[in-house]
Amino acid sequence: MLSASVWAQTQGQRQVTFDTTTPFVHDPVMAYENGVYHIYSTGNNIGHMTSTNRHTWHVERDGVIQDIPAWTHDSVPGFRRHIWAPDIIRWRGRWWLAYSCSTFGKNTSAIGLLSNKTLNDDNWKDNGCLLASQERRDNWNAIDPAFAIDSKDSLWLAWGSFWDGIQLAPLEMRNGKPQLAGHPRTIARRYKKDTTDQPVNSTSRYAGTNAIEAPFIMHHDGLYYLFVSWDYCCRGAQSTYRVVVGRSKDIIGPYIDKEGVPMYAGGGTPVITGDGKLFEAAGHCAAYHLPDKDLFICHGYSIPQQGQSILIQRDITWKDGWPRLNDSVSKHKK
Repeated sequence: MLSASVWAQTQGQRQVTFDTTTPFVHDPVMAYENGVYHIYSTGNNIGHMTSTNRHTWHVERDGVIQDIPAWTHDSVPGFRRHIWAPDIIRWRGRWWLAYSCSTFGKNTSAIGLLSNKTLNDDNWKDNGCLLASQERRDNWNAIDPAFAIDSKDSLWLAWGSFWDGIQLAPLEMRNGKPQLAGHPRTIARRYKKDTTDQPVNSTSRYAGTNAIEAPFIMHHDGLYYLFVSWDYCCRGAQSTYRVVVGRSKDIIGPYIDKEGVPMYAGGGTPVITGDGKLFEAAGHCAAYHLPDKDLFICHGYSIPQQGQSILIQRDITWKDGWPRLNDSVSKHKK
């Protein structure tokens, strides 16, 4: 872990290097290119760190975006440069990075799009706004984007937080960049629609009680697996985040949990939650097929670190067509 004393000594340096399997991070996603792991995360200008072994990390203190596009401030009143929950994918010969612009508890939000030929330089191109939501117009929130490629190499985008839950829509290449190509559909909710006995949302009077967000879709062995986070993040040791999953033969769903309950009706099979020892809660995950393993990552709220958000890495094994996480920290194999 990067201690306060080490951080103080590195002020003014563009890159900070340290060793740990659990660096401070929030909403992590991963990309792999030429032997280097890249993690992008919530932070000023989009957090970015790299590693060749997922243990020794090089943190780019300036982030990904040097100049925040002016359109983000026009689209989202109150947004400055603290960018949330990015996602990244390689498709049609380029890297595409989506990111969230919002303010807490509001659904006037926007998802921006960047592109690059390689992750080894910072020559990211601003491709503008991918989609946006507006208060009183939309019953969904344009944050927490997650790309997915189907079996026909078509690109999709899942997103959403609270309101009517997780949304999914197809993308198509137009004018040299992915653009929305259909209306969103709700594929997962925390509770069955119109449920009246939902617990009170103590964090926001705007967002309602449908406490689900942070989708991620993984394609494995002919099925699509939808991971989502339930309940509440961002409260340190008071967080209640946890991850559940469902699966579908078709990327558009329906996603069904292990008990046969559709995720659009509140279904979800548990994947990870707080263990009461190392972290109080865990969520906002991603899952990948790496060259040597299947890997699950998310952030957890560390009990020893008084609720600080840290990286969790776990190997995935599969049993009866469902993902299971190893208890120990995932190790990189040379």
